[in-house]
Amino acid sequence: MDFITVKAAAEKWGVSPRRVQILCAGGRVKGAYRFGRSWMIPSGAILPNAYRTDEEKLPMPRRSPFLDMTNLYNKAGGAAECAEMLINRPEAHALFEAQLAYRRGEIDKVYEKARFFLNSHSGFYAILGGGMLLAQCAIWRGDHELWAEAKKHICEAPCKTKEDSEIVSLSLAIIDSSVYDNKDYPEWFTSGSFEPLPPDAHPAAKVFYVKYLYMCAYAIASGEVKHEGVQGLGVMRMIPSTIEPLITQAVVDKTVIPEIFLRMSCAVAYHNFGEREKAIKHIDRAISLALPDRLYGILTEYVRHFNGLLEERLLLADKDATDEILSLYEKYRLGWAKLSGRVRNKQLATNLTPREHEIAKLKTFGFRPKQIGEMLYLSESMVRYLITQIANKANCSEDDFSEII
Repeated sequence: MDFITVKAAAEKWGVSPRRVQILCAGGRVKGAYRFGRSWMIPSGAILPNAYRTDEEKLPMPRRSPFLDMTNLYNKAGGAAECAEMLINRPEAHALFEAQLAYRRGEIDKVYEKARFFLNSHSGFYAILGGGMLLAQCAIWRGDHELWAEAKKHICEAPCKTKEDSEIVSLSLAIIDSSVYDNKDYPEWFTSGSFEPLPPDAHPAAKVFYVKYLYMCAYAIASGEVKHEGVQGLGVMRMIPSTIEPLITQAVVDKTVIPEIFLRMSCAVAYHNFGEREKAIKHIDRAISLALPDRLYGILTEYVRHFNGLLEERLLLADKDATDEILSLYEKYRLGWAKLSGRVRNKQLATNLTPREHEIAKLKTFGFRPKQIGEMLYLSESMVRYLITQIANKANCSEDDFSEII
């Protein structure tokens, strides 16, 4: 039989070494024995349930509802190891497994887990996590009623401190940003300050701050928002210089999922103004991080941004994974368009091909047909034909594509 030290057991169970010593001395750890001044503990021993009463639940191992975005999950392919580390913390284990299922696109499983948290007497972070998981299910299903219910659960999370209230505000803003609604971010967040949040929530906050910046740049590029002296892709071109240092920090912090999101967001920005090779660099690295644990759901969210470039790079890495991601995308894009359109009071087109969507986006950004043709290796006449085709498909004016994408 293999044995571990008190320190190793404490790290595994998420308790103090002193508590482990007390449990061993009280005969509570099965198979543990004293060797000199030290305790030898069977490697398979578990934290005694008798010490987890309703009054003394083990807290979350990180002060964040985004466990999968913390450094608990610190290496590609390490999801199973992380889940095993949390096995003696049932609530944290269930939340991490549910979040991992979402990253994999296993939406039915996510829905069941979310209901578990919201129907049980879970702690603050677990309730927030459950509400956000329910909202994410609503996106894939295009279910506005489920979306509203999820936000209600988040609002009802039992806050005890000002910090808790700020995390609730951020959580609400995050799920809104998932459908491109960025009206209700906290003021401190829009300035890039995360001081009101516990440090464990910072990795996730950085990811969604980048999404917020991208939405602002997209709104300016599409003409939806007007700023004097700023137009087109001017702001979009500045985004990578903000994201690149955050990517470096994610690498240093060993936060795998934030690194994937940040790299994909950076790639989208590069792709939008024609920096193909820089986009590929980040796409390829994100793919290498996502595939070992089958985090297909993350990549699915970005398919629509790349006009086939993401599929091209995926095919070079894993054809089976590519097929599964594209299958997930068909489900995701319909649900997302339905819910995002309802939230933003738009009729988003769901019948456009990836190339048509890309042309509609570039035209919305102000590019002329000749420029679009040069970027997509098409003739100017073909671009003009496709613009007419898009307008007919979406039943809209050729000058108003911002309302359909």
